[in-house]
Amino acid sequence: MTLTTTPTSPLLGEHGALGAHFTDFAGWQMPLKYDSELAEHHAVRTAAGLFDLSHMGEIAVTGPESGAVLDYALAGELSKIGVGRAKYSLLCNADGGVIDDLVVYRLANEHFLVVANAANAPTVHRELAARVEGFSANVDDQSSETALIAVQGPAAQDIVQSLVPAQQVEAVAELKYYAVTRAVVAGIDVLLARTGYTGEDGFELYVPNDQSVQLWRALLDATTARGGVPAGLACRDTLRLEAGMALYGHELTLDTNPYEAGLGKVVRLNKDFVGRDALQTLSDQAPQRVLVGLAGTGRRAARADYTVLDAAGESAVGTITSGALSPTLGHPIALAFVDVAFREPGTELTVDIRGKKEPFVVTPSPFYRRS
Repeated sequence: MTLTTTPTSPLLGEHGALGAHFTDFAGWQMPLKYDSELAEHHAVRTAAGLFDLSHMGEIAVTGPESGAVLDYALAGELSKIGVGRAKYSLLCNADGGVIDDLVVYRLANEHFLVVANAANAPTVHRELAARVEGFSANVDDQSSETALIAVQGPAAQDIVQSLVPAQQVEAVAELKYYAVTRAVVAGIDVLLARTGYTGEDGFELYVPNDQSVQLWRALLDATTARGGVPAGLACRDTLRLEAGMALYGHELTLDTNPYEAGLGKVVRLNKDFVGRDALQTLSDQAPQRVLVGLAGTGRRAARADYTVLDAAGESAVGTITSGALSPTLGHPIALAFVDVAFREPGTELTVDIRGKKEPFVVTPSPFYRRS
């Protein structure tokens, strides 16, 4: 008999002490919320939220041909990333379906860090390890030894600056979006990235597991001192939906290609990579369905897998991929794949919400942009 254990964050005890409500997420026990997901959502929009993202996967790709192997493995042109910068990309299969969406950081000329979604991290590691064959490069899964903490919100820069040495304060302020640097935060050496998944300014801090508790406590003190709170996965989902960001397993799957998901700009067909031929064919064809934003006028949220119908509520024209009552906007919002004929903003549709047909309208996404 093979015994399996549920993976846990090195911060699990910290969350328990804060009274977190836990959920199983991709096999990990992670905080869903601490008190109120609505309060946590609003705190991120107005001050800051502190998130544990240690369930994400971190995979190092190093060696003389590390850039070349990532060009071959991913849909983007990763060899063109400058040192200290990051790029969003896609790992596709031979048919052009999306295995995962990723962020890739270039830490040095021959050192990249690939950050994968939790549920897909083992698959991403296996795919990269297979695709590195024939290249002078190495693939090393560092997920089990790496913790990831994010601070997001208008106060995020002030929070991080309050914990770095005086000589690094300016560097934090000058760090660009989708950039990364080494820093000392609360006396701990971290990899500091200005990225996030909430639509707000924010930072993600990569740290060895054995130093994560010390870092979390320092960040938590600085966050709460500025009106922020620890935040769970529930509000992270509504924040990312308001920001129009895709969630793997919802907007992106093996049955989804980048063009119908509105991510054709991520694909570089001027190079050889796994899935290129299929994606070249798809790029030459008009998509049959497209991902759109929807806004409702009532209070009932359209949830994933609900059916989208025409304005008369007679014919099915699509499927909801993500939906919620927007805490910031005060009305229902959703992302949905719909037949291409219904893609134009302003198009009136209905959604079958547990047997009742509720009106929605096609709306540009993101639904929320920070000022």
